[in-house]
Amino acid sequence: MSDAFPRAAVHRALADGLRSLDAAGAAPVDALVDYLALLHRWNRAFNLSAVREPLAMVPRHVLDSLSALPYVEGAHLLDVGTGAGLPGIPLALGRPDLHVVLLDSNGKKTRFLRQAAADLPLANVEVVHDRLERWPTDRRFDTVIARALTRLDGLVRDSGRLLASGGQILAMKGRFDPGAETGELETGWTYRVHPLRVHGLDAERCLVRVRRTGEISTGETHG
Repeated sequence: MSDAFPRAAVHRALADGLRSLDAAGAAPVDALVDYLALLHRWNRAFNLSAVREPLAMVPRHVLDSLSALPYVEGAHLLDVGTGAGLPGIPLALGRPDLHVVLLDSNGKKTRFLRQAAADLPLANVEVVHDRLERWPTDRRFDTVIARALTRLDGLVRDSGRLLASGGQILAMKGRFDPGAETGELETGWTYRVHPLRVHGLDAERCLVRVRRTGEISTGETHG
Protein backbone atom coordinates (compact mmCIF):
# COMPACT_ATOMS: atom_id res chain seq x y z
CA MET A 1 0.00 0.00 0.00
CA SER A 2 1.31 3.41 -0.96
CA ASP A 3 1.47 6.09 1.72
CA ALA A 4 0.48 8.74 -0.81
CA PHE A 5 -3.09 9.97 -0.61
CA PRO A 6 -4.74 9.82 -4.09
CA ARG A 7 -6.67 13.07 -3.73
CA ALA A 8 -7.91 13.37 -7.32
CA ALA A 9 -9.14 9.77 -7.44
CA VAL A 10 -10.86 10.09 -4.05
CA HIS A 11 -12.54 13.32 -5.18
CA ARG A 12 -13.89 11.61 -8.32
CA ALA A 13 -15.12 8.58 -6.38
CA LEU A 14 -16.87 10.78 -3.81
CA ALA A 15 -18.51 12.97 -6.45
CA ASP A 16 -19.77 9.88 -8.30
CA GLY A 17 -21.06 8.25 -5.12
CA LEU A 18 -22.81 11.35 -3.83
CA ARG A 19 -24.93 11.56 -6.96
CA SER A 20 -26.64 8.36 -5.87
CA LEU A 21 -27.60 9.74 -2.43
CA ASP A 22 -30.36 12.10 -1.33
CA ALA A 23 -27.53 13.93 0.46
CA ALA A 24 -25.70 14.73 -2.78
CA GLY A 25 -26.66 18.40 -2.89
CA ALA A 26 -25.67 19.06 0.70
CA ALA A 27 -22.35 17.28 1.05
CA PRO A 28 -19.20 19.38 0.33
CA VAL A 29 -16.89 17.10 -1.66
CA ASP A 30 -13.67 19.02 -0.95
CA ALA A 31 -14.23 18.96 2.82
CA LEU A 32 -15.02 15.24 2.74
CA VAL A 33 -11.78 14.63 0.82
CA ASP A 34 -9.90 16.68 3.44
CA TYR A 35 -11.42 14.50 6.16
CA LEU A 36 -10.34 11.28 4.45
CA ALA A 37 -6.84 12.67 3.85
CA LEU A 38 -6.54 13.44 7.56
CA LEU A 39 -7.90 10.03 8.53
CA HIS A 40 -5.48 8.33 6.12
CA ARG A 41 -2.53 10.19 7.67
CA TRP A 42 -3.49 9.46 11.28
CA ASN A 43 -4.44 5.88 10.49
CA ARG A 44 -0.84 4.96 9.67
CA ALA A 45 0.25 5.76 13.23
CA PHE A 46 -2.83 5.19 15.36
CA ASN A 47 -4.84 2.47 13.58
CA LEU A 48 -8.13 4.36 13.81
CA SER A 49 -9.83 2.26 11.13
CA ALA A 50 -9.39 -1.24 9.75
CA VAL A 51 -10.03 0.17 6.27
CA ARG A 52 -6.60 1.31 5.07
CA GLU A 53 -7.05 2.21 1.39
CA PRO A 54 -8.41 5.74 0.79
CA LEU A 55 -10.57 4.66 -2.17
CA ALA A 56 -12.11 1.90 -0.06
CA MET A 57 -12.93 4.50 2.62
CA VAL A 58 -15.19 6.36 0.18
CA PRO A 59 -18.08 3.85 0.11
CA ARG A 60 -17.36 2.03 3.38
CA HIS A 61 -17.00 5.16 5.51
CA VAL A 62 -18.27 8.36 3.89
CA LEU A 63 -21.08 7.22 1.58
CA ASP A 64 -22.30 4.71 4.15
CA SER A 65 -22.43 7.46 6.79
CA LEU A 66 -24.22 9.92 4.50
CA SER A 67 -26.87 7.35 3.59
CA ALA A 68 -28.38 8.12 7.02
CA LEU A 69 -28.57 11.88 6.42
CA PRO A 70 -32.17 11.92 5.09
CA TYR A 71 -33.31 10.25 8.32
CA VAL A 72 -31.64 12.70 10.74
CA GLU A 73 -34.11 14.96 12.49
CA GLY A 74 -33.82 18.04 14.67
CA ALA A 75 -30.91 20.32 15.45
CA HIS A 76 -28.94 18.21 17.97
CA LEU A 77 -27.34 14.84 17.17
CA LEU A 78 -25.28 12.51 19.34
CA ASP A 79 -22.99 10.00 17.61
CA VAL A 80 -22.36 7.15 20.06
CA GLY A 81 -19.10 5.21 19.80
CA THR A 82 -18.10 7.39 16.88
CA GLY A 83 -14.56 5.98 16.54
CA ALA A 84 -12.91 7.95 13.74
CA GLY A 85 -15.94 10.22 13.44
CA LEU A 86 -18.35 7.94 11.62
CA PRO A 87 -21.05 8.75 10.84
CA GLY A 88 -20.87 12.02 12.78
CA ILE A 89 -18.29 13.98 10.77
CA PRO A 90 -19.80 13.29 7.33
CA LEU A 91 -23.23 14.16 8.76
CA ALA A 92 -21.88 17.39 10.27
CA LEU A 93 -20.38 18.32 6.91
CA GLY A 94 -23.62 17.48 5.13
CA ARG A 95 -25.72 19.56 7.54
CA PRO A 96 -23.82 22.59 8.87
CA ASP A 97 -26.93 23.64 10.82
CA LEU A 98 -26.74 20.43 12.87
CA HIS A 99 -24.90 20.46 16.21
CA VAL A 100 -23.09 17.11 16.43
CA VAL A 101 -21.60 15.62 19.60
CA LEU A 102 -19.05 12.86 18.93
CA LEU A 103 -18.84 10.49 21.90
CA ASP A 104 -16.12 7.87 22.29
CA SER A 105 -14.24 6.28 25.18
CA ASN A 106 -10.96 5.80 23.26
CA GLY A 107 -8.44 8.56 23.94
CA LYS A 108 -6.46 8.31 20.71
CA LYS A 109 -9.66 8.48 18.70
CA THR A 110 -10.98 11.53 20.53
CA ARG A 111 -7.61 13.24 19.98
CA PHE A 112 -8.00 12.63 16.26
CA LEU A 113 -11.58 13.91 16.37
CA ARG A 114 -10.55 17.17 18.04
CA GLN A 115 -7.82 17.64 15.44
CA ALA A 116 -10.26 16.94 12.61
CA ALA A 117 -12.81 19.40 14.01
CA ALA A 118 -10.12 22.08 14.19
CA ASP A 119 -8.54 21.39 10.80
CA LEU A 120 -11.62 21.01 8.62
CA PRO A 121 -12.88 23.27 10.42
CA LEU A 122 -16.15 22.14 11.97
CA ALA A 123 -17.69 24.73 14.26
CA ASN A 124 -20.78 22.52 14.68
CA VAL A 125 -18.88 19.54 16.14
CA GLU A 126 -18.13 18.84 19.82
CA VAL A 127 -16.02 15.92 21.05
CA VAL A 128 -16.69 14.10 24.34
CA HIS A 129 -14.31 11.47 25.77
CA ASP A 130 -16.52 9.18 27.86
CA ARG A 131 -18.58 6.01 27.85
CA LEU A 132 -22.24 6.30 26.96
CA GLU A 133 -23.52 4.46 30.02
CA ARG A 134 -21.58 6.63 32.49
CA TRP A 135 -21.58 10.03 30.73
CA PRO A 136 -22.85 12.46 33.41
CA THR A 137 -25.00 14.81 31.36
CA ASP A 138 -28.51 16.19 31.46
CA ARG A 139 -28.44 17.16 27.77
CA ARG A 140 -31.10 15.89 25.38
CA PHE A 141 -30.77 15.11 21.68
CA ASP A 142 -33.24 14.99 18.81
CA THR A 143 -31.31 12.13 17.18
CA VAL A 144 -28.95 9.58 18.72
CA ILE A 145 -27.08 7.55 16.10
CA ALA A 146 -24.68 4.61 16.27
CA ARG A 147 -22.95 2.77 13.44
CA ALA A 148 -22.41 -1.00 13.86
CA LEU A 149 -21.91 -0.51 17.58
CA THR A 150 -23.96 -2.92 19.66
CA ARG A 151 -27.23 -4.79 19.95
CA LEU A 152 -30.32 -2.65 19.52
CA ASP A 153 -31.70 -3.35 22.98
CA GLY A 154 -28.41 -2.33 24.62
CA LEU A 155 -28.21 0.88 22.60
CA VAL A 156 -31.78 1.81 23.54
CA ARG A 157 -31.20 0.98 27.19
CA ASP A 158 -28.08 3.15 27.46
CA SER A 159 -29.08 6.08 25.24
CA GLY A 160 -32.83 6.41 25.79
CA ARG A 161 -32.27 8.78 28.71
CA LEU A 162 -30.60 11.25 26.35
CA LEU A 163 -33.52 11.64 23.92
CA ALA A 164 -35.53 14.83 23.72
CA SER A 165 -39.30 14.58 23.51
CA GLY A 166 -40.15 13.14 20.10
CA GLY A 167 -36.53 12.14 19.57
CA GLN A 168 -35.24 9.05 17.81
CA ILE A 169 -32.44 6.50 17.95
CA LEU A 170 -30.89 5.45 14.63
CA ALA A 171 -28.88 2.22 14.55
CA MET A 172 -26.86 1.70 11.35
CA LYS A 173 -26.31 -1.99 10.74
CA GLY A 174 -25.50 -4.64 8.19
CA ARG A 175 -27.83 -7.60 8.63
CA PHE A 176 -30.44 -6.98 11.33
CA ASP A 177 -31.81 -9.96 13.25
CA PRO A 178 -34.78 -8.78 15.34
CA GLY A 179 -34.86 -12.04 17.30
CA ALA A 180 -31.27 -11.56 18.46
CA GLU A 181 -31.30 -7.79 19.00
CA THR A 182 -34.67 -6.94 20.52
CA GLY A 183 -34.90 -9.69 23.13
CA GLU A 184 -34.39 -7.29 26.02
CA LEU A 185 -35.90 -4.20 24.40
CA GLU A 186 -37.91 -2.51 27.11
CA THR A 187 -41.62 -1.99 26.69
CA GLY A 188 -42.56 1.47 25.49
CA TRP A 189 -40.34 1.44 22.39
CA THR A 190 -41.15 0.76 18.76
CA TYR A 191 -38.79 0.28 15.83
CA ARG A 192 -38.84 0.32 12.03
CA VAL A 193 -36.21 -1.04 9.63
CA HIS A 194 -35.18 0.96 6.54
CA PRO A 195 -32.95 -0.67 3.89
CA LEU A 196 -29.99 1.45 2.79
CA ARG A 197 -28.35 1.35 -0.61
CA VAL A 198 -24.77 2.61 -0.76
CA HIS A 199 -23.05 3.19 -4.09
CA GLY A 200 -19.98 0.96 -4.43
CA LEU A 201 -20.81 -1.12 -1.34
CA ASP A 202 -21.94 -4.69 -1.96
CA ALA A 203 -22.67 -5.49 1.67
CA GLU A 204 -26.19 -5.49 3.11
CA ARG A 205 -26.95 -2.27 5.00
CA CYS A 206 -29.98 -1.05 6.93
CA LEU A 207 -31.01 1.59 9.41
CA VAL A 208 -33.18 0.76 12.42
CA ARG A 209 -35.19 3.73 13.67
CA VAL A 210 -36.42 3.56 17.27
CA ARG A 211 -38.89 5.84 19.03
CA ARG A 212 -40.87 5.78 22.23
CA THR A 213 -44.27 4.29 21.61
CA GLY A 214 -46.73 6.99 20.61
CA GLU A 215 -44.09 9.59 19.73
CA ILE A 216 -44.23 10.32 16.00
CA SER A 217 -42.20 13.24 14.71
CA THR A 218 -43.50 15.50 11.94
CA GLY A 219 -40.15 14.75 10.27
CA GLU A 220 -41.14 11.07 9.66
CA THR A 221 -41.09 11.14 5.87
CA HIS A 222 -38.84 8.22 4.86
CA GLY A 223 -39.46 4.52 4.66
